[in-house]
Amino acid sequence: MILIKQKSDSIGALASTLCLIHCVATPFIFIAQSCSIADCNNVPSWWGGIDYVFLIISFFAVYRSAQTTSKNWIKYSLWVSYLVLFTVIINEKSAWFHINENVIYIPAIALITLHLYNRKYCQCNHNKCCTNEG
Repeated sequence: MILIKQKSDSIGALASTLCLIHCVATPFIFIAQSCSIADCNNVPSWWGGIDYVFLIISFFAVYRSAQTTSKNWIKYSLWVSYLVLFTVIINEKSAWFHINENVIYIPAIALITLHLYNRKYCQCNHNKCCTNEG
């Protein structure tokens, strides 16, 4: 937990990048492996569970980054991107409504970009926090 408090943007960008790689790799891995065995639609539960791990890590990274950013628009953008990612992943598991599978890349890339931007330009100084400028 200390690591997330100190390096929330780095962890958030890393988790979002790994999530993006996971999303991109999944079809290729299971087409090559599972279809040769017989059933293309069965994904191992541990592989699907990785989505929840990324959601948990991303939640804490967004929570901490939103607390320490100097820009309000970054705070809101992080939360909106996280909520879209959360909704897409949960919808994928429960199939509430049809969403194109490629939509998941938008919030994942947004989170990566926002964490990296926040890390470089929007951190508060330990002695004095920046004003919350738009």
